[in-house]
Amino acid sequence: MSRIVCGVIGHVDHGKTALVRALTGEDTDRLTEEKQRGISIALGFAHFCVGPELDVDLIDMPGHERFVRTMISGATGIDAVLLVVAANEGVMPQTVEHLDIASLLGLRRAVVAVTKTDLVEPDEAGLVAEEALGLLARRGMEAGAPIMTSAQDGTGIEALRAALKQLAAGQRERADHGIAYLPIDRAFSMAGHGPVVTGTLRGAPVSPGQKLELLPAGRELRVRAVQVHGTRVDAARPGQRAAVNLRDVEAGQLKRGMALAEPGTLALSQWLTIAIGAVAGSPALKNGMRLRALFGTEEVDARLRLLDRDVLEPGESGFAQLHLAEVAAVPAREHAILRIASPAQTVAGGRILEPVARRRRRNAPDILRRLRDLRDLPPPELIAAETERDTVGGTSLAQLSQLTALAQSHIEELLQALPVIVTRKGLIFRKAELEALLAQLPALLGPHATGLSRNQLISALPGTRAALLDEALSRSIANGDLAKRGSQFVVPRPEEERARARGDAELAERIAETLRLGGLSPPNPGAILTDAAAKRAVERLLRKGTLIRAVDRAKGREMLFHRDAVDEAKRRLEPLFADGSGLLVTEIGAVLGISRKFTMPLLDHLDTIRFTRREGDRRVLDRVPDSEQQT
Repeated sequence: MSRIVCGVIGHVDHGKTALVRALTGEDTDRLTEEKQRGISIALGFAHFCVGPELDVDLIDMPGHERFVRTMISGATGIDAVLLVVAANEGVMPQTVEHLDIASLLGLRRAVVAVTKTDLVEPDEAGLVAEEALGLLARRGMEAGAPIMTSAQDGTGIEALRAALKQLAAGQRERADHGIAYLPIDRAFSMAGHGPVVTGTLRGAPVSPGQKLELLPAGRELRVRAVQVHGTRVDAARPGQRAAVNLRDVEAGQLKRGMALAEPGTLALSQWLTIAIGAVAGSPALKNGMRLRALFGTEEVDARLRLLDRDVLEPGESGFAQLHLAEVAAVPAREHAILRIASPAQTVAGGRILEPVARRRRRNAPDILRRLRDLRDLPPPELIAAETERDTVGGTSLAQLSQLTALAQSHIEELLQALPVIVTRKGLIFRKAELEALLAQLPALLGPHATGLSRNQLISALPGTRAALLDEALSRSIANGDLAKRGSQFVVPRPEEERARARGDAELAERIAETLRLGGLSPPNPGAILTDAAAKRAVERLLRKGTLIRAVDRAKGREMLFHRDAVDEAKRRLEPLFADGSGLLVTEIGAVLGISRKFTMPLLDHLDTIRFTRREGDRRVLDRVPDSEQQT
């Protein structure tokens, strides 16, 4: 089904709500205050079908200058505008500002409805229509022939419906391989259902049971149900007005300005980098000036930092950063509107290039060159450019997703056409660079029989990124081109390795035999663990269970016993525990013929395996099944 979300814009009291009611039969003024005052103060929503496969969502925008911020929160995410101009008043200040905002949001398609034509002569209505078309043209927006209407007598309503049908038929379906993003424009509670939020969905479908992250709170919530136009659906798709029923949250914790997104896809940041354009006729924008920034449905104080000039004159465009007064999370390629407080007006807007950024250098050619790529290149070309760019840390799937607002799975598909390698951690390296390093490592390590550590390799390979080196080392070891001994990386030498293995096995046998002959009075560990080879041999024997490491906890002293010696001690002691009275440490030492130096670590081991247990100053037999003792 083709669908379009159309914002109904124009000056206050020009008949937007009445026109929507004539088109759809729905009254979008739902608040008591709106009905009493006769003006819209909140966003209104209506829907109608213009064909079996054509769907139109209308967002009725408040026209009063006091509610421009509300208008902007509804305008982000729309596809086109229905510009409403009253024939008896013509173009007014909010007509112009609403069109400026639509243009700054990147909207290029419009339908013009001249309302209240029953109040003026046809020629006068025609002049109003021409003026409206001129406003659109100067902002690069296209519209067909204006529709002359009257909500009072029904004039032009069918023609307007036909124009909207044509607009919907020409709307390209939104791609669904992005990251799901739903800026919240309404939040309320429904009896029997709980909290519900609404918004225009971007990026990817949202389905019941799915987990979403509430931003900027960072809380993970679960979707209970999804509705589109009041009907439950299996999934809401990008471009649709969606109502999402949520679990794990109270309605009072939700408000306009928050957003829902796929968990982990958006990050909080106080710096946004944007491609900025100033409104013609607005005051000049100076570096460092304070503004109000509006994006999604959020509004936040910000300081402007121009990156390519000191002053942005009306009608000019460039690059800038916004230093936000509080952290926010927004996808790349979303639009931002910039306003000043006094006099309250829209002065600029732009598209977000870096949703997570740090303070960038001003007038830096390399930075500006990259920003031009971020602004001008379509996603496949941008991804290719980013993988070719030489940066300290390289790039990753997560970073490319951040810059393109595309799902990582889709980015992986696009990367298949490029000469790059994607690691299991999502890091991206140029294939040629990795292959060159894989060939270089054996040659570099060859002369070093004892190998080099990772830090030594980094020093020996200036300019090589640590992450790239780690990937090359991991692949080299997996391929058998390198081996790792402790912290050292070496080139395998099969004959030496076999000789080393034989030597290690023989050393382990000698150590085991020495400790076996030592019985319950073995040599001190220091006499055994004389070098790295001996330590490896002992660890191997401990893993096999041939040796047992015991500790005298009171003195913090270790002792190594052969397994046979410990088994012999258990065999000799068990009958002596038969009467249940237990034995003193000195008595146990006397029976076994060993000093306290050996008795204490031996008893600690016997207690640990639950052969004995301590009761006061005596040891008694701890009678548990053998299988449990072993465990």
